[in-house]
Amino acid sequence: MASADRCMVGTWVKIPALEPIEILADAGFDFIVIDQEHAPLTLEFAYQATVVAQGAGMSVLVRVPDRSGSHLQRLLDVGVDGILVPRVTSVAEAGAAVRQMLFAPGGDRGLGTTSRAGRWGGTPREEYLRFGNEEVMRAVQLEERAAIEAVDEILDVAGLNGVFLGMGDLQLSSGLPQSDPEIQKLVDRLLAAAQQRGVPAGTAVQTAAQAHAAAERGFRYVMVSNDTSLLRSAAASAVADLRSRFA
Repeated sequence: MASADRCMVGTWVKIPALEPIEILADAGFDFIVIDQEHAPLTLEFAYQATVVAQGAGMSVLVRVPDRSGSHLQRLLDVGVDGILVPRVTSVAEAGAAVRQMLFAPGGDRGLGTTSRAGRWGGTPREEYLRFGNEEVMRAVQLEERAAIEAVDEILDVAGLNGVFLGMGDLQLSSGLPQSDPEIQKLVDRLLAAAQQRGVPAGTAVQTAAQAHAAAERGFRYVMVSNDTSLLRSAAASAVADLRSRFA
């Protein structure tokens, strides 16, 4: 994402089935985000979905259930392309999460060369370590006003190479609508800090028009809607059209 010549477009996955993964790949999404925070998706499903998605040409990010770090090692062993850690509020929390996703000496991630990430022992140790430290996206979600006000310090955490703006929770925590100038100043602050450091910044939107606006503003990756909402929208549109024709 840091070197791409355009904004990368993905969507959230919330349905615990593999067919939607293939459909999203066929539709042309660059990546998916397996949402373990707001959907009942297990490690086993994340493993299967990652295999299918990567085989179909998509990258795979996973939003873990919380910032405790208990899920990071196993998902990295699965071979996911990146992880989003939700509700990070401080430099200390960001640092703790990143350390668990980095190999020593910069971090505490355990060696797992016989996992899928190491091609079950087939990847040379040096390449396995290089990929884990240099190619995996380690992103934190900033969703509170205080966290974004501290964005410069958070993005200076060694090994952190991605950031995500959680606009919905930012509105809740601040009590302000997205259109409020204070919210927009926070967005500009996050984007400026990310751009200065070459860290890809992402966000989530509902429509293609909103995704285009986010890309124009400087976001480097955008999640557009999600599999459940896309299905609901298509179904509701089809039923509404049928009822209008048979009324």
